[in-house]
Amino acid sequence: MPGRSHLSISRDRLRPPAPPFRAARLDRSTEARGRAGGADVPRQAPPGSHAVGSDPHEKGIVLNPPSTDQTGIDQTDPDADADTDIDPDTDTDESGDLKVTDARKPAAELSFAELGVLPATVAALEDVGITHPFPIQALTLPVALHGHDIIGQAKTGTGKTLGFGIPLLQRVFVEGDETSADGTAPPVPGKPQALVVVPTRELCVQVTSDIAKAATKRPIRTLSVYGGRAYEPQVEALRKGVEVVVGTPGRLIDLANQGLLDLGHVRTLVLDEADEMLDLGFLPDVERIVRLVPSGRQTMLFSATMPGQIITLARQYMHHPTHIRAVDPDDGGATVKAVEQHVFRAHALDKIEMLARILQAEGRGLTLVFCRTKRTAAKVADELADRGFASGAVHGDLGQGAREQALRAFRGGKVDVLVATDVAARGIDVEDITHVVNYQCPDDEKTYLHRIGRTARAGKSGVAITFVDWDETPRWMLIDKALDLGFGEPEETYSNSEHLYAELEIPREVTGRLPRAQRTRAGLAAEEIEDLGETGRHGGQGRGERSGGGSAGSRSGGGRPRGDRATRPARPARADEGSREDAAREPRPRRDRQRRRTRGGTAEEGPGPVPATAEGPGAAAEGPAGDAERVRRRRRRGGRNRTSGGSAEGAAATGDGPE
Repeated sequence: MPGRSHLSISRDRLRPPAPPFRAARLDRSTEARGRAGGADVPRQAPPGSHAVGSDPHEKGIVLNPPSTDQTGIDQTDPDADADTDIDPDTDTDESGDLKVTDARKPAAELSFAELGVLPATVAALEDVGITHPFPIQALTLPVALHGHDIIGQAKTGTGKTLGFGIPLLQRVFVEGDETSADGTAPPVPGKPQALVVVPTRELCVQVTSDIAKAATKRPIRTLSVYGGRAYEPQVEALRKGVEVVVGTPGRLIDLANQGLLDLGHVRTLVLDEADEMLDLGFLPDVERIVRLVPSGRQTMLFSATMPGQIITLARQYMHHPTHIRAVDPDDGGATVKAVEQHVFRAHALDKIEMLARILQAEGRGLTLVFCRTKRTAAKVADELADRGFASGAVHGDLGQGAREQALRAFRGGKVDVLVATDVAARGIDVEDITHVVNYQCPDDEKTYLHRIGRTARAGKSGVAITFVDWDETPRWMLIDKALDLGFGEPEETYSNSEHLYAELEIPREVTGRLPRAQRTRAGLAAEEIEDLGETGRHGGQGRGERSGGGSAGSRSGGGRPRGDRATRPARPARADEGSREDAAREPRPRRDRQRRRTRGGTAEEGPGPVPATAEGPGAAAEGPAGDAERVRRRRRRGGRNRTSGGSAEGAAATGDGPE
């Protein structure tokens, strides 16, 4: 864990003409003038931290992790030279953002108690082995614990969930508290006080679990609300009362519209993976949710990638936000330094063979394989299972039960290869993932960052491998340029290329199939599918699910099976043909049909149909040879030209005859 961390704030937050900035110094005259003249003074920083001041439109403060008992309120002239009157521990980056560095105590030596976290929360974190904050947590907690709006940005795997989870829990009022933890009036008991909105169901489950772990020492009820599950358990939990709700936009809006979810008492709103939530796909739903929560709430946005246009859009829903970016001075790249990256130009027909050999590399642990389409994910998972690998799949065509089954099996080690679409690319945190394989080139640099961020988390190392097909080369070159990776055009690689074996430490004797002696994983079939009471699915299974063992990507169930006609149930016999039992035992005789060939509306010469008797068109009639024939009337739209009886004359007059 890096010893230093940076805090970055955009210059548009800095007040026009004001005294020069001096880090960690107390401007007593400014504070005194504010008290005497009633001027608009920035909010006080908590003890042990210093602040960068604000303008009349933005009152948020920027704080360093606490290390002394001194409180500072400083102001900065944005027009001043960046190198003038700046403390040696303060610097500016290439984008013009001001970085304030805490040089007095590194984040690795801080404790959560020093940051002002409640003792009960500190004890709950210690129970799961979390004793020191990550840099993003050390920088955001002093600001967030005082109720300020935050835009938090840090690389993947650096603890952003607790960066908003701890302040969220701190502001929750529970039974037994005389006042809420932040000193404000207590809300209505049993009503949601905090709302976390996430883009995917898998991330919803994970965030709920992380927040629940931090709340084990306090009577805080946490509920995950997302689609694919039955409504009844979620509605029942809401009626009993919850304090924290984590959900996806669709189900949240659905429950709110039915009057089952009351968001009128929410005091903290969090948008996790905010750049995805504020994209065009989710933006209308997010706007509806924002209108349902009180305007005086605290709003926090967190993500690893935060484009400028998303930040501009986010400010519309926030109150004087502070943009905090945690930067490791020893790792200035866009990607995590601990990720070893490889890029190969691969042929589509050879990718699965290359992947099968990569999965037998030395030291490989759990592996995530990302595909762009649901069909490709299902196909790759099935082919890996046929080659002997314990694989599962997670994609949108699967029912929620099958998706959670695959994730549980992956986390538990029953399968060691999980093939997924980008639903698993954001926020999913599984320990001991050593390899991430981009089976298909990502769409853009953001997707690439989030995909490879599933490995090398919490200070560990990992390997990221990307396959680039010939038609994907232009897209990869844009990603390479945007992230300044320096790979250029990938080297043409096949499953028998020498450099593939050398770079990834693959034994030379491996083939495209896993030896039986190494097939030690229990497999996906060993993990039971939980009955979630899924909505819109038959029997808890959806298209793409497998009811038995093997990969979850195979299709079965759900609709009427395609099989031979003989497998369909027999048509019930009519009463005039005898009893139903006899008809079921004796197969019906095949009808002998004769077709009538015509040309220009007139019948050609040749053997024709035998006229029907007056008993009807379906009755048997004797022909010239004495054979019994059945006459079938031709149907016409609207009932035109139909014969009233079954006579052959009527049929001949209208041109109708047996087909």
